[in-house]
Amino acid sequence: MEKNATARESALLQVLSDPGKTYRPLFFRIYNQEDQKLFQQLRKNVKDLEVYDQILSQLQEYIKISYFTKLKPGEDPAPFIAETLGTHTLETYGVWVYYPWSKKLIHLLDEEAFVALRTSRNTYKITPEERELLRSKKIGVIGLSVGQTIAQTLAMERVCGALHLADFDSIELSNMNRLNVGVQDIGLNKAVLAARKIAELDPFLDVLCFTEGITEHNLDAFFLENGKIDILVEECDGIDVKISSRLKARSLGIPVVMDTNDRGMLDVERFDLEPDRAIFHGSIDEGIDTAKLKGLTNEEKIVILGKIFDLSKISDRMKMSLGEMQKTINAWPQLASSVALGGAMVTDTCRRILLSEIHNSGRYYIDFNDLIK
Repeated sequence: MEKNATARESALLQVLSDPGKTYRPLFFRIYNQEDQKLFQQLRKNVKDLEVYDQILSQLQEYIKISYFTKLKPGEDPAPFIAETLGTHTLETYGVWVYYPWSKKLIHLLDEEAFVALRTSRNTYKITPEERELLRSKKIGVIGLSVGQTIAQTLAMERVCGALHLADFDSIELSNMNRLNVGVQDIGLNKAVLAARKIAELDPFLDVLCFTEGITEHNLDAFFLENGKIDILVEECDGIDVKISSRLKARSLGIPVVMDTNDRGMLDVERFDLEPDRAIFHGSIDEGIDTAKLKGLTNEEKIVILGKIFDLSKISDRMKMSLGEMQKTINAWPQLASSVALGGAMVTDTCRRILLSEIHNSGRYYIDFNDLIK
């Protein structure tokens, strides 16, 4: 106990001294004596600490779903609140969560009650049994530009209980045409920012960031650390990583889902059900040396991407954009509406894969230009 307490105290001091790249909140269950000591230390040492305590309103809402058949409309919930509190006071009930990057300390229901209440309005679109199954699943997301919206939607719907997020890049002002970020986030690693937003939505989701992106040195860890991921969501720009991550996913029997932000194109590769399936539906040579794919010019990228995505099927506006690369524009164009659609499509598809509701590989289009004339 003493060793554990010392380790926790050291971790607290480290976070307080350097919260810069931190993306995990700290938890204090102050009915525990050691937690109460650390909690008091936090409140004493953090200047400009913002404290939010809405535990009573959360309890009142939780009572409504916990005593649904007993609590009549308009009835005083106080007896049921007292029963739920047990030996706790309002202050010691639940958990206090500290977010080092914003210096906010928030009083919340603890994990089981929090998850039950936060997901209660999913029922029965997601049944309680399905919710528990999804809590055991882990999804990896490579590329947290487009992938940020996907990761947040996965978290919001609680399609999984854990996420691995990989991106080496930082937020730039030009990203803000499609990413839900603020100007204060410029310069922050994209994976870290996504993890922080998820923690502020649901601190009990287990998130691990790979801020160096995907490399040959961390590829195994991304797929296997703390247990194998169940789905890979691939949204990165690097062709070498697109290929190497799929080869790894196939070797481990992990399905891959990808959104392309053009014509609502969604790619699904069920390597879990088809272990010998060719990557990208057989559109490229798998024997290609991925090391030679690093640092390609845009012209060289377009040749390979043309095989992967079939340039004859991309939108007219994307074709025009590709022709203007390095002439009038220097990066792939993406729209917020397309990114939002991708978040919805990938989340829905991942949920149905994990619940064994769909079993197909394929390429699908939800093209508003075709659907809405």
